[in-house]
Amino acid sequence: MTSKKIPLHDLHVSLGGKMVPFAGYEMPVRYSSDKEEHHQVRNSVGVFDVSHMGEFKISGPGALDLIQKVTSNDASKIVDGQAQYSCLPNDKGGIVDDLIVYRFGAEEYMLVVNASNIEKDWNWIQQHNTFDAKMENLSDETVLFAVQGPKAVATLQKLTELELSTIKFYHFATGTLAGKEMIISGTGYTGAGGFELYVDATDAEEVWKAIFEAGAEFDIKPIGLGARDTLRLEMGFCLYGNDITDETSPLEAGLGWITKFTKDFVNSDALARQKEEGITRRLVGFEMVDKGIPRQGYDILDAAGNTIGQVTSGTMSPTLNKGIGLGYVTMGNHKPGQQLFIAVRNKQLAAQVTKPPFIK
Repeated sequence: MTSKKIPLHDLHVSLGGKMVPFAGYEMPVRYSSDKEEHHQVRNSVGVFDVSHMGEFKISGPGALDLIQKVTSNDASKIVDGQAQYSCLPNDKGGIVDDLIVYRFGAEEYMLVVNASNIEKDWNWIQQHNTFDAKMENLSDETVLFAVQGPKAVATLQKLTELELSTIKFYHFATGTLAGKEMIISGTGYTGAGGFELYVDATDAEEVWKAIFEAGAEFDIKPIGLGARDTLRLEMGFCLYGNDITDETSPLEAGLGWITKFTKDFVNSDALARQKEEGITRRLVGFEMVDKGIPRQGYDILDAAGNTIGQVTSGTMSPTLNKGIGLGYVTMGNHKPGQQLFIAVRNKQLAAQVTKPPFIK
């Protein structure tokens, strides 16, 4: 299967971006080195082109009813200009995808979903649309830039009349930036602060260039997916396909805070029952005590050498300069401070359960 190209594909190639197939798209994994790009975002400002993400507009009188039915969080609690993290539970106790719900008005919402799940999510939501809500797939005409880092506000403020410091975390505004109309959202996947800009694909190159001119004094850099992964992992953010899947329940994944039993949603009865009876495994964060890098699929062991779980995400943290990871372990082995061992090749390396974020 050939990978799709994002609108600014050629620009990334000209910037030295190493393009790799990811979630059905050719995406820049890095431009210089993952470590360099990671520190650039933590310390200054960098820009990710994450145009592979999916955007669905849900509108009409039935819009909220549909969203309430398919998502686990309570979307009736958000107001215009607010975004909400949520997930789409499947009917088997797992997760179809995690997503962000944006509210523009009582009858107008946007759902932002993972690139690898665009078609799957669309079909799933459509299947449950007995509310006659209008659904539009805006994914192909929408470009998404994540401008992240402590200098993101100073960079973008030069390009807009909007007072960016007033856009709180998980809130957004629709306005003009670099002379183009767009959605400016106080969200991101790095924990470094900043904004995500939803831009019309026809304006993408112009906006990208304006951002880089504005950020020149902060030595702004393009950032690839490699650093995106280490940045999100330092925050303990879940990645669909690794830490949450069709087989992991939101309760096991530590997403009880976005699972609201005050309403009826897909599979809510079974999940409520699971909450009552208790889960048998739990997603935890851990830090390596011994030197070594945990990788997805490595076994997690107890002191006696029994397998108690598996690593779902792992890396060498560029900020902490030690191995960190996420993984599922059996209940009882999930408490912070608990000693674990990671089976790295034929060695058992010591680690301990740490409550994310790994960097405070």
